[in-house]
Amino acid sequence: MLRSSCWQILPVSLIILLFTSSNFLFAQEYGRLRGFLTDSTSGEALAFGNVYIRDINIGASTDERGLYLINKIPIDKTYEVTYSYVGYRTKVVSVYIKNSNIVDLNVSLTPLNIELQTIEKMGEKVVEENATDISVEKIPIKQLEVLPSDVEPDIFKYVQNSPGVSTTGDISAKFYVRGGNSDQNLFLLNGVPLYTPYHSLGMFSAVDPAMINSAEFLKGAFDAEYGGRLSSVMNIISKDGNKKRFGLTAGVSSLTAKGLLEGPIPNGSFLIAGRKSHSTDILNKFLRNGSVPIDFYDLSFKLNYSSKEIFNNAKFSVFGYSSSDVVDYKDPLREKFDWKNNLFGFEWLQVYDIPMFSRLGISVSKFEGEVIPNESSLKPQRNEVSDAGLNFDMNVVFSNKNELGGGLKFKFLKTKFYQKNSVGAQTNLDQFSGNVSVYGKYKFMQWDDFGADVGARVNLAGLNGNGGGTIEPRVNLTYRLLSNLTLKGAWGIFLQEVTTLTDEDELISVFEPWIIIPEYMDPSTSIQYNGGLTYDLMPILSLSIEGFYKTTHNLPIINNRKYLTGDPDLVSGSAESYGWEFSVDNKTGPIDLSLSYTLNWSYKELNGWVYYPKFDTRHNVNVILGYNLGSGWSAGAVWNYASGLPFTQLNGYYDKFYLSDIYGTGTNMGEFSPFSVLGDRNLGRLPDYHRLDLSLSKQFEIAFSKWQLSISAINVYDRKNVYYLDRKTGEVVYMLPFFISGTIKLTL
Repeated sequence: MLRSSCWQILPVSLIILLFTSSNFLFAQEYGRLRGFLTDSTSGEALAFGNVYIRDINIGASTDERGLYLINKIPIDKTYEVTYSYVGYRTKVVSVYIKNSNIVDLNVSLTPLNIELQTIEKMGEKVVEENATDISVEKIPIKQLEVLPSDVEPDIFKYVQNSPGVSTTGDISAKFYVRGGNSDQNLFLLNGVPLYTPYHSLGMFSAVDPAMINSAEFLKGAFDAEYGGRLSSVMNIISKDGNKKRFGLTAGVSSLTAKGLLEGPIPNGSFLIAGRKSHSTDILNKFLRNGSVPIDFYDLSFKLNYSSKEIFNNAKFSVFGYSSSDVVDYKDPLREKFDWKNNLFGFEWLQVYDIPMFSRLGISVSKFEGEVIPNESSLKPQRNEVSDAGLNFDMNVVFSNKNELGGGLKFKFLKTKFYQKNSVGAQTNLDQFSGNVSVYGKYKFMQWDDFGADVGARVNLAGLNGNGGGTIEPRVNLTYRLLSNLTLKGAWGIFLQEVTTLTDEDELISVFEPWIIIPEYMDPSTSIQYNGGLTYDLMPILSLSIEGFYKTTHNLPIINNRKYLTGDPDLVSGSAESYGWEFSVDNKTGPIDLSLSYTLNWSYKELNGWVYYPKFDTRHNVNVILGYNLGSGWSAGAVWNYASGLPFTQLNGYYDKFYLSDIYGTGTNMGEFSPFSVLGDRNLGRLPDYHRLDLSLSKQFEIAFSKWQLSISAINVYDRKNVYYLDRKTGEVVYMLPFFISGTIKLTL
């Protein structure tokens, strides 16, 4: 008991000691500036905005909740502080830094009207040369409405254009990061895991961009704050809702109708957003096999409360999310698919008088999915995932800019899965387990030319019985070699204790059940190395080069030789991937340009046999262009190129005799049917893929309403990209043809 109490007191004592020592050393020289950057019309946080002090050439970016902190400001002087954000009028505020106490300054920016959006000069771009942010992409949510979209804006489709990300075709929103499976990507909505974030057989994201305030995409060696997955983290923060007035936004596309209602409540705000499919005609462009009766919706809400009389600088939020997808042919001879997501959470964010930030989160997330075969040839499947979690995170920033962070996480997970495979063997899993983990990290930021983020996660108890007592160390380093050249590197070990049961040969995985990795296997582990540089070609143009090497062990792979109910469902394999990523970006002024090229190799190994995974592509090129034409007009273009994906070649057929009755005799005991003779797995390559999409949008105002009309031309030159070859008929099935889609959006 005494030992337990000491361990509880020690971390707090260490924080106080470090904070006090740091303040003593720097109290006589420097002050600090802190605050929130928000939208003046709604009070919504402006994430990833710029705050810059020209006189001393230092600044900071706001975080995902609009909070900024600038350290090491010389005292006894008045400074001009510039606040800027894309699409908003830049503001300059005078502030006097008197002593070492924190100066709190909350600033609201005014959105530019339509006519001025290409005239307003942006504020200084904040470049933190020692920022440890390798492989981190801040997704510009507003840009999604400008760029071409297959049907409507989609955040997952946007991520597919990032270097290091590959797909199996433009018919799916699923993506694969640096040689990892799609189930190795963690999707967080307000810090809560969302297990199946897709609509329409995986063709679109189930998260409507209209309700997103900020989104970060972390690929590769992310820091110790995140755990549970091997490849990437998509961290989405939803909007709080308008704190100033009531508002209504409505929109319609050829696939869905959507609406968003928001407004103030005493000491807070609320937001309700929903989307519902109304037609499946456009899906014929994707599926090419007639109308598919897909019916889906998603609904989310958020309530926020903040009062200085209760807790100063605190915000309490309650949020929820629900989605449903049903594919029902209303035919007893056809199968039915049904899956649902439900998520609920509570969050307490606290900013303290000292430069300290904490977050307490309590959440429940549930997924349910089922394949009902009726009288079709499919086999029944059912899956349930219930996830309950409690998280506490803390971050302290010292006067010398160094940071100390840490957290505690409790997760309780229950998974159920039932299926019968093609040979009649059954799988019936009912698992319940818990994970208790702690993490700590220290960011060394006090030297202008060098930054380091060193930390580790410790799994005190694991979901998989073999996962307890494991440590996941992480290191992230940055060094500014020249004024315009920064070197970056990262290394880490990652652990994953859950997996999906996915047939690697399926092009569209309709149903991907989640399970805890059984205890006859060890959890999946990955060791990753990242390195690269950032070179500023000019003030508005930067070049980034990254190399990566990644190995994965204990990779769960479906056992295709499960003939008896007692046979294992999974067997253990391994994976290896490595490559280079090059990107050039310009995100200043009316032009938003991004060019990227990825050179990648991916391999899997099972029972000594090495093969290419279905998402392995050697070369990827992405060109993204957005241009603000002024007067409410915007244009966009996206061009993609990818070398051919692997596939298993067909060598021929032979007549195979199938027994209809193993106990029968005579001439009617069986029949001959054609049997495919396949070559080595995924040894063939499809033709190269490329496609050009264009878009044009117009914003305008009528009385008190704001309108936006958008039109997209998909696959402009009608490239016939091969999707697959039907082995039964010999037909070549192509991906999306040329077509035009449009959306209308109204804001009151």
